Amino acid sequence: MASIISTLDLLPPLLEGAAVTIQITGLSAGVALVLAFVAGFGRLSKYSPVRIITAFYVEVFRGTSLLVQLFWLFFALPMLGIELSPMAAGVVALALNYGAYGSEVVRSSILAVPKGQTEGAIALNMTPVQRMRRIILPQAFMIMLPAFGNLLIELLKGTSLVSLITLTDLTFKGMMLRTFDISRTPEIFACMLGIYFVLAYSLTLAVRWIERKVTAGRV
Repeated sequence: MASIISTLDLLPPLLEGAAVTIQITGLSAGVALVLAFVAGFGRLSKYSPVRIITAFYVEVFRGTSLLVQLFWLFFALPMLGIELSPMAAGVVALALNYGAYGSEVVRSSILAVPKGQTEGAIALNMTPVQRMRRIILPQAFMIMLPAFGNLLIELLKGTSLVSLITLTDLTFKGMMLRTFDISRTPEIFACMLGIYFVLAYSLTLAVRWIERKVTAGRV
């Protein structure tokens, strides 16, 4: 009982860090979702300059380290006259990185919709925008959801890197507690693992709930 009580005193600072982690996750996920759709549609554009620009963005951010991207935004940009706060740098780096991965989910999901659906919409004299909004996207979105759920959990875990640019997230708080009392390292990291698991599993349940709502009456 005494050990449980002693462990509980770790929770307040760790939960403060978890609140920052949740904030970063939410902001990054929102921006990444917008980037994913913009770049995903860009990869499917009939205009080659748009395809080239979006392909360059996707390949650069998928092909380089998220950690290096984060460091470049936070440490290198100020030398070029652009200074970002730790929060802004963390959100931008995570959003750009996971937006690039998300764009491939968008692109592949749209391509996975049977061509007969598009042909039928054309036969009904729908405009390209109407075809996309009413026929293709609703079906593609159901295909996107599981992959987006996985990316969201990966983004949550990726937020631990922002501790390296002085953001007081869950990982940063845990490392600070460890410096004060290294003998409690097992307890500290066990609590951190538990909190990350609860956050990730909560996201999993939320995505499953959305899937059930979206697919209700369709399958």
